[in-house]
Amino acid sequence: MSTQTHTAAGPAAPARTQAASHHGRLDAVGYLTCLGGIVRRELLRFFNQKERFFSALVRPLVWLFIFAAGFRNTLGVSIEPPYQTYVLYEVYVVPGLAVMIQLFNGMQSSLSMVYDREVGSMKVLLTSPYPRWTLLLAKLIAGVTVSVVQAYAFLAVAWFWETDIPPMGYLAALPAFVASGLMLGAIGLLLSSMVRQLENFASVMNFVIFPMFFASSALYPLWRIRESSETLYWICECNPFTHAVQLVRFALYGQFEPLACAVVLGTTLAFFTLAVIAYDPGRGIMARRGGPAGDNS
Repeated sequence: MSTQTHTAAGPAAPARTQAASHHGRLDAVGYLTCLGGIVRRELLRFFNQKERFFSALVRPLVWLFIFAAGFRNTLGVSIEPPYQTYVLYEVYVVPGLAVMIQLFNGMQSSLSMVYDREVGSMKVLLTSPYPRWTLLLAKLIAGVTVSVVQAYAFLAVAWFWETDIPPMGYLAALPAFVASGLMLGAIGLLLSSMVRQLENFASVMNFVIFPMFFASSALYPLWRIRESSETLYWICECNPFTHAVQLVRFALYGQFEPLACAVVLGTTLAFFTLAVIAYDPGRGIMARRGGPAGDNS
């Protein structure tokens, strides 16, 4: 009787072991589940923090409704691509202000990464069996999703200000917004790997956000800057934020800017690679200072 029981149970044991092994395997379904969970958590956090949504719109709307009205006659833009005619200042600044939302969101997402990495959910996720680059990519995609929602909310408000964006431009600009959001989010990820305490992150943001934003083509065309300073002009040309703005600006008017696209994609790849290395507990910044999961390698 015991022999029969043993014989009957024998084939079932390997089957259960094989099923359990398959269940714990890191396959495509597992990666998608991980990505979906991180994106869903970021979206829920965003929609539950309504003040975050409105505060993200305050800065660009103040610049559009107040500063642009005052500078309308002073800083009108002559005919230059992608514009086919003379445009008012408020029309020119809309793409730059939309990307500015993504810049601030990228830095705010990296700020939350500092918190989550030390005491939040990412502290647990970074010790999971999933490759670290997939977790960082999921976090990056989650931040981009939120930034694109905020950018289009701003464009919806700016539409009532007669910004002369063609209807198809809103759809054509979606890939450009995704690309610029990925670039700015990757920069934020690398910054978050260098900062351990939340108190230090505000000063780091000031050294990154404001130089990137003001030394760019977001608020004024580069030919105006070149008239006053050749050195500042080349600084703006080398600023990846300038190319993110130009990519979105051309896309909103149904045009493609290949140089801007190449710079944005190359910068994204470079900074994301550096962020993955920095978060590697074996060889990155985390290893040198004993960051989260440093003892897990």
